Order: sequence, then structure tokens, then C-alpha cells
Amino acid sequence: MNIRQRLLLMFALVVVLAVGSVSWIVAVRARRAFDQVDHQRSAVLVTQYRAEFERRQQEVSRDLVRLSVADRVQRMAFDVAHGGDTSQYVNEAASFAQEYRLDFLDLAAADGTIISSAEWPAHFGYKLALPAETVSTASLRAMELPSGSAIGLIAIEKIAIGDGAIYLVGGRAIDRAFLQNFVAAEGTYLWLYTAQAAEPAAVNLLGDAPIAFEKIAPLIQAAQSGHEISGAVQLSADRFDSASVQTVALRDEQGKPAVILLVGTSRRPLMELQQQIRTAAFAVAGIGILLAIAASLWIAARFTRPIEQLAGAARELAAGHWDTRVEVTSQDEIGELARSFNSMVHDLTEQRDRLVQVERVAAWRELARRLAHELKNPLFPLQLTVENLAKARTRAPEEFDEIFKESTGTLLAEIDNLKKIIGRFSDFSKMPKPQLQPVDLNEAVNRVVALHQAQVAQLTIPVILRVSLASPAPVVQADPELLHRVLSNLVLNAVDAMPSGGDVTLRTRNDADRGTIEVADSGIGLTPEERDRLFTPYYTTKSHGTGLGLAVAQSVITDHNGSISVQSEPGRGTTFIIHLPKRAAEATA
Repeated sequence: MNIRQRLLLMFALVVVLAVGSVSWIVAVRARRAFDQVDHQRSAVLVTQYRAEFERRQQEVSRDLVRLSVADRVQRMAFDVAHGGDTSQYVNEAASFAQEYRLDFLDLAAADGTIISSAEWPAHFGYKLALPAETVSTASLRAMELPSGSAIGLIAIEKIAIGDGAIYLVGGRAIDRAFLQNFVAAEGTYLWLYTAQAAEPAAVNLLGDAPIAFEKIAPLIQAAQSGHEISGAVQLSADRFDSASVQTVALRDEQGKPAVILLVGTSRRPLMELQQQIRTAAFAVAGIGILLAIAASLWIAARFTRPIEQLAGAARELAAGHWDTRVEVTSQDEIGELARSFNSMVHDLTEQRDRLVQVERVAAWRELARRLAHELKNPLFPLQLTVENLAKARTRAPEEFDEIFKESTGTLLAEIDNLKKIIGRFSDFSKMPKPQLQPVDLNEAVNRVVALHQAQVAQLTIPVILRVSLASPAPVVQADPELLHRVLSNLVLNAVDAMPSGGDVTLRTRNDADRGTIEVADSGIGLTPEERDRLFTPYYTTKSHGTGLGLAVAQSVITDHNGSISVQSEPGRGTTFIIHLPKRAAEATA
């Protein structure tokens, strides 16, 4: 992953984290604010509904008090209290209930015997359970009906006549009509559940807003157990159609939950706000990522591209392009870095030139010293021979002729030796210019192996030539004949380095911008001192040879703008490594 991709990833990650964090914080705070508002709103609504319920209780109580003082009721009470016939009043309760808008009304004697019942006329003569003390305030109570029972707001009024009395037991049913009298604000839902069974049942739930009973049943069951709780309830398949529902238990005269009031406030505004926050977050994140891409591209153009140019220039410099320069496009730190690089290249070029001059002088001095040493050896016999001839001139002719013949042979041999020394020096001093062309290194290696295979087979020591070729084959720009001469010299040196035999391995390797040849032997190896002087002209570790072979090899590879190096340790063999450039522009004369 390059720096441009890392910048893009970093910017995108920062944008996503920032937008996500802000969105999460806003959503959480919005939800908390809405929950607080819902809680306050639910509390207000519960208070209002409780007050409304108490008002209905008082209304029922007042209606029953008004009924108790009516003339017809007073006369009937007087008649019943003095032993009159009660059968004539069987239908009176229905008439009174209709007049005073009561859903339930029972007229009972002092012992609880029902005289008349509006909701269940056939209940005439049954006993009605009356409280020990009459409470005029209406309360929740279960009333028997022909089809079961119902919950109603029931008040009990006692009419005392002398020593006797009758009771008025009446009120209004807790049903859908009763619920419709409660005014629900917009966004508010109201349900009534009449707790007539231990387990919640859908038939006992009253409300205008449709809802799946199983979604609200846990709240009802908790309220029946005495725990007034609240919770979010999904009202329909619309994911925005949900409400926060608060339960309120309304208890009967025995303190048991008789009616459960469920007050719901719509959560649609919160859900829509959260959706808007998410939509805005996605939009901002998308815009932020686009801006991050633009910023990363700008930074890449502003910073990373000059850095990449510097890296490319450094690679060119490492490849031997000493004229490499980086364009200075700004006056900031990047521009200063480019100027410093150019200055460094200039200094390195000057130092290289000075070093080359110094090395050349040192090389020629060493060469002159070696040449002087080589020439000194034959000159001494020449001098002695000439001196012997001069002394022999005074001797007898026969003796002189014999000395002359022997001396001229010595002179000719030493002069021939001088010609060879001067010839080798001349060959080394004027290496031919490489004629560059594409060369397949695998073919070059196979050619050298084929040339020396028969020669190696005739040796008295076991030597095996091994080949390990790269695929695909590396193709470089080189002079095939000069390269063949170098490889042949390295193979012969490897064979000489194994007096007891061994393996000579030639390998090729295909790198990105260069090809590599390795010539390795399993011989005696070299000491560090020998490695340091190995490419010095006239230096040799062998008993035979001139010491110019590796110097010539280094000169040839250098003319190809390549490099040759050696890796070796005593007893572990020696490996020569040749690197050659693939591009023609990288080879210089």
C-alpha cells in the first residue's frame, strides 16, 4: 500500500469516525430528549386522565344522589320499607337508568334482595352483596350480566326510611363509549383494558388505535402484577408507527387492578428525526469521502508525487545515472529536499570523478610497479649474458664461439619473454569497446558450459558443471563475445580453485531492471585479504597465470555499466556475481 492509498484510507476513516460519532451523539441526545419529553407528556396525560376519571366518579355519584332524592324513588322506598308489594317495581330500575343515563342500576331491599335490575331484569329476587358501610363515591366494580360480567364505575346510595332502607346500586360501564369521552391529543393513543381474567385477553382491550394484542400484553401483565411500566410498542408494519406506552392501574374497592389505562405517545417524530440524522450522516460521510479523495489526490500531487520523483531519481542514481536531477517546483520543504538531492548528486559526481582519478593513478602506479618487476626479471640475465660475451672476446676463437652460441640463445629467449610481457600489457591497456545488443543470459551460460564440458571431462579430478536457469530468461544489453570471454575465465578460475574436484554451478536470475549471473565453486575459498585484492592487475592466488584475468573481467563488466562482486569464505567456496542492466540506455562506452 503506497502513501497515497494510506492517506485516502486515513482521511476516509477520519471522516467516517467523525461523522459516525457526531451522528451517534446527536441521535442519542435526540432520543434522550424525546424520551424525556415523552415521559413528561405521558405524566401530564396520566394526570389528566386520572383527573378525568375522578370527575366521572363524582359525576356518577352525583347522578345517583339526584336519583335517590327523586319523588318516585322516595315513594317506592317508603312503600318497600313498610312491607309493600315489591313485584310492582320490577321494571322501575330500567326506567330510572334510562332517565339518568346509567348503564347499571339495581334497587335492593335492606337485606340485599334485588327489587329491580336495569342490566339484568331476571336477577329479581337475588341477593346483592352490599358493603358494611355505604360509600357514596363511585368506584370500579364488577357487575353481573346475563352474558358474563362487566366493569363499571359504581356508586351505592342508601335511602333510609324510618327503621327500613333501600339501596341504589348504579353507575356507568367502562366500555368503548366510556373511552370515547376522553379527549386524546394529536399523537396520543389511549387504550382501556378491563382486568376480568388473570391472563390478558384481547377481548378486554378497548381503544381506537389498532394494535396487535401480543405486543401490548407484556405491559398489561406487568400492570396486573402491580408494576406500572412503560415501553416502546410497534403499532403497525410501518417502522415509524410506534409509540411509547405508559400503563396506569385503576383499582377496585378491594385494591386490585380492575381497569388498566394505557397511554401512548407517538414516536414517529423521533423515528423520522433519527432517519433524517442517518440520511444526513450518510450524505455527509459520502461528501466527506469525496473530499477525502480530493484531499488525498491534492496531497499526493503536492507532497507524495515529489517524494516518488525523489525515490525514482535515487533509483536512477543507484543504477549509475550520475546526470540524474530532480525538478524543483516549490520553495517549501519539498523544494528544499529536491535542491538538497541535486546538490548531493553534484557532490557525489565530483567525488566520484576525483575517486576515479585517484584510483586510476593508483592502478597505473601498481601496473607500472608490476611491469617494472616483470621487466626486471629478464633484464638481469640479459645484462649477465652481454657481460659474459664481452669477457669471452679475449679467449680463444673456439671457446668464444661456444660461449657466443649459448649467449645468443639466452638473449633471444629473454627478448621473446620481454615481447610477451609487453604484449600482455598492451592487450590490457586497450580493451575493445563493447558492441551492445540483446543477449539472452541463459543462452550465454549454455554456450560457456557446452564449450568447457568436454575439457572438464578430460580432467583427472572429478569436476561437475551444473546449470540453474531463470524462467523467463533474462535479456540484457551486452557484447556477447566479451561476456563469453568473462564467463569462460570465471569457469576456468573455478576449476583451478578446486584441486580435489567439486561442483561448478552457473545460475541466472531475472530481476526487475537487471539480469544476474552467478558462477559458484565448492573450492578452497578466499581469505578477506585475498578478496580485497582479487581484481587488482597482476595479482593472482595461483602458481601460474598473469593476474590480469579478473582485472580484465572487471573492466569488461564496468564498460557494460554493470557490476561484478565476489562472495567467499575459506573452505566454503567462492561465488562471483555479475549484474548487467536490461536497458540499452544503462550501458555506456
